[in-house]
Amino acid sequence: MRLAIRHETLYRYTSPLAYTIQQLRLTPRVESHQHLLSWHIDTSGQRHAFADAFGNLCHMLTITGKHDVVRIVVAGEVDITPLDRGRLLENGALSPLVFTVTTRLTEPSEHIRAFAAQHLRGNSSSDLLQLAEAICGAVMYQSGATGVTTTANDALQLGQGVCQDHAHLFIACCHTRCIPTRYVSGYIDSGSTGHAESHAWVDVWVEENDFTGWVSIDVTHAGYASDAHCRLAVARDYDSAAPVSGVRRGGGEESLDVSVKVVPMLSQ
Repeated sequence: MRLAIRHETLYRYTSPLAYTIQQLRLTPRVESHQHLLSWHIDTSGQRHAFADAFGNLCHMLTITGKHDVVRIVVAGEVDITPLDRGRLLENGALSPLVFTVTTRLTEPSEHIRAFAAQHLRGNSSSDLLQLAEAICGAVMYQSGATGVTTTANDALQLGQGVCQDHAHLFIACCHTRCIPTRYVSGYIDSGSTGHAESHAWVDVWVEENDFTGWVSIDVTHAGYASDAHCRLAVARDYDSAAPVSGVRRGGGEESLDVSVKVVPMLSQ
């Protein structure tokens, strides 16, 4: 599937900023099933491209001088080949064990350990899909119910959340069994689901008779990731895969507007 994507992030401030530095993970990953046809980043200031510790394509954005608006626009087209049962063709340069390390957002609480003991029967693909279904039943999708600082345990206790909460809870459950699992940020052709076109899901390491490697699972939809999913970054959690993160000097109060549009196109 070919996806045309446009993502605009607009920060406004009540008083002028003296300095802004942002780390952008807004360029689709280079992977064998995902081909970048065109991609453009539009910002003010200076940008420096680099790869982070997880192999994600990043830019460091620096804006100096007085400013009260920071506008970041990315747009382009990506061609994505369907995955066979979510199976990725590359294992990556890092050991899967890197993704057994817990974080503040994915620390398994006693509540999570009990949930995982009930719903995570094994580490086959079918077992992991059943875990995703259980998470969808326990944490209803509710836009605005949680924020970027919400932990997996917070979401489970609240019983509401969004895609990043589903991903964090899935990761936390897998950590109780030392199953390598990584957070994925990206975009989705949401179709009629009504879910945001900025999306989060997981890759989980499986060892089956006919396959050993990463399987990509969309926890929110309790199914395998497909050619409707465009991958931006992989990491241990939202904090280390965030599309935009950084610091500023000055600015007073901040307001944020985000607009994402993903449109499927006919492949050439």
